[in-house]
Amino acid sequence: MQSAEAKFNKNSLLLALRRYSSAVSDMEQTILLPSLLRDVPSDEVWDCDAAEESCSDLYGNYVMLKAIRNTVESGLVHLDDHKAKNNTVFNKNLEPFLDTDPEALFRFHLKGLFSVMTDLTKKTQSLTEKYMGIIGGSN
Repeated sequence: MQSAEAKFNKNSLLLALRRYSSAVSDMEQTILLPSLLRDVPSDEVWDCDAAEESCSDLYGNYVMLKAIRNTVESGLVHLDDHKAKNNTVFNKNLEPFLDTDPEALFRFHLKGLFSVMTDLTKKTQSLTEKYMGIIGGSN
């Protein structure tokens, strides 16, 4: 019998989403004391304004990665007024592209989403490894 991952192409978006969800679950199971991540500076530069989270420390990254996973799994996206305002500006910048070929637009967004999910998975795994370093554990 094939594993769940073997059913999908290695570049499948569903596989990328599963890998991310699995990495966050592993992170949650490994990081038993998330408070140890407070005030530990993150050496990665993330766009914290877009995430509206404090990602200057590893704890902020931890919370953000969990929140993204919850959004991915629930499929619910809540837009507050600030984000809706930013999306309006973003959509005005994209208006010329919205009239293009729908298949090309779909492929563009699919490639972007796949790239983001792969990047988030790597960041989740990195955060888990940093926690293990903080507590003196090894993988």
